Amino acid sequence: MEYLVPIEIEPLKEGGFLATSPVLQGFLAQGRTLAATMELAQDVARKVIESYIEHGDPLSKGLTKTASAKKGARVKTIPTMFQKEHCARLFAILV
Repeated sequence: MEYLVPIEIEPLKEGGFLATSPVLQGFLAQGRTLAATMELAQDVARKVIESYIEHGDPLSKGLTKTASAKKGARVKTIPTMFQKEHCARLFAILV
């Protein structure tokens, strides 16, 4: 199963970046660089979704399920917005 997860990444005053999601409760990732934060965000989002499914918890209605997922497909990053102070990404997470 593949889900599209909106992720917001913002720079921290003390350095590094913080990733959150408005639709995935329990999701939080922090990294030193934008690339590291994006990589961590993909892994954390996948684990949070897997945990929801494993425990039978309902997923947020804000997550979009896609029908085109194939077993073993890689996570895709779809840039949706980039500004100097704020970055939003849409990740396709295969679960």
